[in-house]
Amino acid sequence: MNMAYNMDCMEYMRTLPDKAFDLACVDPMYGIGENGAKSGSRAKLAKRIDYKPVCDDPPTEEYFAELFRVSKHQVIWGANHFIAAFGKNASCWLVWDKNNGDTNYADCELAWTSFPGAVRKFKYLWAGMRQERQGKNHQFRIHPCEKPIALYAWIFSRYAKPGDKILDTHLGSGSSRIAAYDAGLDFVGCEIDSDYFKAQEDRFAIYTAQENLFLQMERAE
Repeated sequence: MNMAYNMDCMEYMRTLPDKAFDLACVDPMYGIGENGAKSGSRAKLAKRIDYKPVCDDPPTEEYFAELFRVSKHQVIWGANHFIAAFGKNASCWLVWDKNNGDTNYADCELAWTSFPGAVRKFKYLWAGMRQERQGKNHQFRIHPCEKPIALYAWIFSRYAKPGDKILDTHLGSGSSRIAAYDAGLDFVGCEIDSDYFKAQEDRFAIYTAQENLFLQMERAE
C-alpha cells in the first residue's frame, strides 16, 4: 500500500484507531519563515526557483496529541523549534548534517524520535543544485522544505522493518513516499496544498514508472 491524500492531516488522523501506524515520520512547518514566500532556491550557481508559499504555522498541541495517539513510534523533524508543544524528552535525536559549507542555509536539521538509543548523524550534501549524488539520483526540487530521498531511506533502514505502516502528515515533495516505496513499506501521506499534492503525485508516478522500466530491462538481460 502506498497512498497519498489531498487533505488536512488532522481530519485524516481523526478517522484512525489508536496505534494504526507503526511509525509516523513527519516534517511539519517550523514557523521560522522558510515557507517559500521569500527564500526560493538560493544557489549561486543555478537559476533561482521561486516556490509557491506554504502555510508556515508550527504544529499545535492538538496535532501532537493525535500524532502520538495514531502511531506507535515517531520521528519529528524540526522538533527543536516546538518541543514545548509536546514536551517529551528523548535520548535518540537524529542529526542531518547538510555538509553545505559556508552558506545562508542551516548547517544541520534535527529530529526528535521516540526510539531508545544514542544520537545518530546522517551526513548528506544538500545546498541547492549541489547534492551528494548526481546523475539519476539528482533531485530536482519541487518544494521549499524538500528533504532528500536518501535521508528517509536511511531512517527507514534503521527504524522500520518489513510490514510496518508509515504515516507522513506533511507530505510536501513526497520524498518520504518514494523512500517507503523503495523499502517495500506500507505508506500513507497527507498534503493539504492541492498544487504541491499534484506535484508530488506527478513525481511519484514518474519515479515508479522509471523504476519499473529499469526492472524490466534487468529481467530482459
